[in-house]
Amino acid sequence: MRFDFTDLNLFRHIVEAGSITHGAERLNLALAAASTRIRKLELAFGAELLVRGRQGVTPTQAGRTLLAHARTILEQSERLQEDLGVYAGGQAGQVRVLSNTNSLTEFLPEALGSFLAGHPNVSVDIEERLSDEIVGLIAEGVGDIGIVAGTVDAGNLTTYPFRSDRFVLVVAGGHELAKRDSVSFAETLDYNFVGIDRASAIQRFLADKANRIGRPLRLRVQLRSFDAVCRMVENHVGVGVVPLTTARWAAKTMAIRAVDLTDSWAVRNLSICVRDYNALPPYARQLVDHLRAVV
Repeated sequence: MRFDFTDLNLFRHIVEAGSITHGAERLNLALAAASTRIRKLELAFGAELLVRGRQGVTPTQAGRTLLAHARTILEQSERLQEDLGVYAGGQAGQVRVLSNTNSLTEFLPEALGSFLAGHPNVSVDIEERLSDEIVGLIAEGVGDIGIVAGTVDAGNLTTYPFRSDRFVLVVAGGHELAKRDSVSFAETLDYNFVGIDRASAIQRFLADKANRIGRPLRLRVQLRSFDAVCRMVENHVGVGVVPLTTARWAAKTMAIRAVDLTDSWAVRNLSICVRDYNALPPYARQLVDHLRAVV
């Protein structure tokens, strides 16, 4: 039976992405090469590992068993490289961080920048996810550190306060909602929206909130950053939902106005979550301490 770390890593990414195509993209593998590797794994183990459908792939029971072992083997391999990296003079460690959109765009860049400046032998692999997804993935050992909305149920994970922010509605200066001090998200669904890319965590979150209200989210354009959203809003393309910190900075140079959202979910108390602080590798513990200390 022959397989290597690339096979195991590929299988893990495919299951987590729910797609062979997206899993292959994460490892910069061609789709044909990834499909061949998975077929060889199935032949080697003598069992079907994935159920393939129009909406993507899901693991079979055999696939879930392989996934659990793959994560353990890959984690041990990473820890081995970290422990020996110091002696080899190479990269001493890699920390895996899963973050929601708000933290990723508003708070982590500066905090990670100062941490990495003081730790030249450490790298950080960061991925954007929804808060509830992050809790599950951290519990499964997929990531070392999660940054989530404080409202999410973290279960048995250890959590620490991180930052506070809130989402607001941004509208052009002459928009009819610019006269309002506050508005409910349900009221905003009467207007066209400018949003972040559909695959982003925040856009999926807002789409879910709209679906629960029973109204569509009328997206006119999707962009890569909150700053770009504000620029489109300024040009009367639609309204947008962005963090208050972004809105305040953008309002200094753009003709936009921030309107408070009355929904309880708009307030974002952010938390750090880990499965077991003491079981984290040294550099991951140092990053947790740094994130808690930096204001």
